[in-house]
Amino acid sequence: MRTILENGFELLQPTSNDEIEKYRLLRWEILRAPWNQPMTVDPDDESGNVYPVLILDSNKDAVSCGRIIFMEDHSAQIRSIAVSELYRGKGYGKLVMEALENEAKSRGVTRLFLNARENAIPFYLSLDYEILEKTHLLFGEIQHFSMEKYL
Repeated sequence: MRTILENGFELLQPTSNDEIEKYRLLRWEILRAPWNQPMTVDPDDESGNVYPVLILDSNKDAVSCGRIIFMEDHSAQIRSIAVSELYRGKGYGKLVMEALENEAKSRGVTRLFLNARENAIPFYLSLDYEILEKTHLLFGEIQHFSMEKYL
């Protein structure tokens, strides 16, 4: 899947080593590095049940990314949504979510769920996700909430 967006930006499923590295690096820079966490490769990244999405700008730099993990019960988990600080508030996170949700629909998923950081709650609410409950503290300081959406 590759879609050309405005200004020569590109929405794609990362497949080349370079694209996969840019996807992993953006995830780490936004979601882990600020808390001095190491860059690791999630074990589920290579399974057939994971569908990652990446947006690159016209210079082929990572703008936004995310992934969905498909479950056997017609549900799927949205994970690792990240948007470069330069591009926040410009709709690139929403484009990633739309691509993940479209893939979920095409695979017959009926329920999406995620664990949202507290500061991201308004974003997910704007996409019709509902808060289920307050859950864990990541790195001892980032409050998370479980959320879901039915397709």
